[in-house]
Amino acid sequence: MDNKEILDSIEKIPVPKEKVLVAISKGINRDMKKTNRQRKRVIAGVAATVAILGITFASGFLNPTVNNVLANAPIIGGIFQEFNDQTGVDLAYTNAVTELNQAVTQQGVTVKLTSAYFDGSVVSITGFVDDGVENGKNEKGEVSFDVNFEHNTGDNDPWLNGKSTDIRKVKNGYNFQWKMNYPYKSFKEDFTLPITIHNINGINGEWNFNIPIQQEQNSTLALNHEQGYPDDEIKIRLEEILTAKASSSLVYETVEKYKRDDTILSKVVDDKGNVYTLGDQTVLKESEQEDGYHSTIRTKMTKLNANASSLTFYPQLSIAVPKAEQLLDKKSFTLQSERINVDLQVNDVTQNGEKLVVDYQFTGLPENLSQNRLDTISHNLEYAFWLVDEKYRLKIDPENPYPPKNHGIPFNSVNVIDEATAHYQSTFDLNGDEKIKNFKLENTILLFDFSTFVSSEKLEPFTVNLQNGEE
Repeated sequence: MDNKEILDSIEKIPVPKEKVLVAISKGINRDMKKTNRQRKRVIAGVAATVAILGITFASGFLNPTVNNVLANAPIIGGIFQEFNDQTGVDLAYTNAVTELNQAVTQQGVTVKLTSAYFDGSVVSITGFVDDGVENGKNEKGEVSFDVNFEHNTGDNDPWLNGKSTDIRKVKNGYNFQWKMNYPYKSFKEDFTLPITIHNINGINGEWNFNIPIQQEQNSTLALNHEQGYPDDEIKIRLEEILTAKASSSLVYETVEKYKRDDTILSKVVDDKGNVYTLGDQTVLKESEQEDGYHSTIRTKMTKLNANASSLTFYPQLSIAVPKAEQLLDKKSFTLQSERINVDLQVNDVTQNGEKLVVDYQFTGLPENLSQNRLDTISHNLEYAFWLVDEKYRLKIDPENPYPPKNHGIPFNSVNVIDEATAHYQSTFDLNGDEKIKNFKLENTILLFDFSTFVSSEKLEPFTVNLQNGEE
């Protein structure tokens, strides 16, 4: 057999590109060090390639298919390896990442966007900002962006919900990655995402970009399953699983009697024993109806195994407990919680100049709490109390609760008197940054948030048989 015949034969051999490249990626990540990162990545990549294809090299030729993939993947996927983004690495190996070359300079700072991908429910943008940012107000090594998408403004931008930023120092500047949850229920396979950076490290400017976003059509597996928990007065309605190239997304609805209860799915396990982790959630729709509060949620999920025939879901519930309150016109009283069996007994309220000391203890706590749990309670108590001017109590926005400026004190320092009897003291600074003008005890309300004692309750798992629901 001559060389041409051998090459033709090898070209027909199916190459497990993803497995080969994942192995290479693992080798690269294992050998990378923080220092001399670029050089070690090249060495690791060459070593892994030689190890896998040693027989081929020894024979004097290389499979062109393998050669092409190995040549391109480290270059495209290197930035995602740097950010430990396995989804990005996988997509780079399948040419599902859009390479960008858009650069804008404003106020002596250049921003260049380098790549974009859209997989499942996550949109990623990578870029580079030069060291001109170090002329801003941040500490050296810190980079912060004031950015909006789709011409939205401020914090009302739906793209900012769950957005994360990762920064890496490189030569002459910083690489960065933004990851956003796609905020809409219906998907567009191709669209342009306008991006406006208003401020970088306190340097004002307008860095404007229009980024092409592409995703192949997701496959859809309909679930159409409802699971009820009458004792907890909640329902979970599974709608569908959407599967993209490298990840899946689970869409489900919760129905809860109490508005701020939080029902989540902690994990999913298929009949093959594969465990699927669930990531950031995007609330697609919320409404109040006759049977309770409805929330439609999409959560990122590791890619569904095509051979799975059933899935077992593991839900958890964190209940909402309303704040209890008492006017401080008396020195001792009891605050009773709703929905949990914990009460707050206030023994004494004393004002010493610019300090207000509240002495209290809890009843109804479980016995034999671990030291870690006790430490958590002690820490949370610093934020569980509010002092609020009685006249401004009703001006607190229930959707964004916070004491009104100059009419509320939301922090205190905690002193543990006796952990065994759950006895504590909280001291409020009446002349701190947060204060109440013209403070008088008889005009002040003490609010306490009992949710510090609420732990997630594991609900009974349930199993759904999968049907041929792919579309």
